[in-house]
Amino acid sequence: QVQLVESGGGLVQAGGSLRLSCAASGRAFSNYAMGWFRQAPGKEREFVATISASGHYTIYADSAKGRFTISRDNAKNTVFLQTNSLKPEDTAVYYCAANNRFVSTKSAGFDSWGQGTQVTVSP
Repeated sequence: QVQLVESGGGLVQAGGSLRLSCAASGRAFSNYAMGWFRQAPGKEREFVATISASGHYTIYADSAKGRFTISRDNAKNTVFLQTNSLKPEDTAVYYCAANNRFVSTKSAGFDSWGQGTQVTVSP
């Protein structure tokens, strides 16, 4: 288990950008694949993006491809999600998660979760 804290959410107009951050506690952050998921009210939690422990491999949901970028800074124990060209349908609570097994697009593959950060995109 690793403790995760998201930040960087907020209110933005359609077409705008936000940079979300997820700070991880303690040792061995560089051994974890990391992911971002989101959940809107009344909706299932859905996969957004994931990045391998090395940072060399990424997977994006179709909804994120070309607009969002996941990255990590292992020296700072932090993973980022740069969200560009935001749409109202991107409005959700965004969660980061850590995976000590393998790169996965499924929430069940992740061991630890942050508290979430709200992203609201106005039309």
